[in-house]
Amino acid sequence: MRIMEKRKKTSGSPANIRTSLKKATTEMMVLHLLREKPMYTYEMMNAIEERSGGDIVFNTLYLSIYRLEENGYIREHEKVMSEDNRTRIYFTITESGSTYLDALIVEYRRYVSALAKVLELE
Repeated sequence: MRIMEKRKKTSGSPANIRTSLKKATTEMMVLHLLREKPMYTYEMMNAIEERSGGDIVFNTLYLSIYRLEENGYIREHEKVMSEDNRTRIYFTITESGSTYLDALIVEYRRYVSALAKVLELE
């Protein structure tokens, strides 16, 4: 019974698609930002929020950062001590990360184009 109750809460919710799209595109956004310049996690979160006009907001990016680092797509660039004595770890994209980003963008564009055709938006 609880499973059905839970489904009812999320099924049909426009917020559900926003959450799914955000999860599906997080790595692409992070890699794109790091292709521009090395950044630390909080800086990436702010950049995404600012560039999206506040429509894409993250509470954390650490799981994505760890996954990208584990797969060799990003690496630690440097550690900097901030004025408030916090260590900021800057990340940068690797060559394989750049290749992966290019492939993600190709697949994203292909999917969005196909979706537009299905929805008769093109």
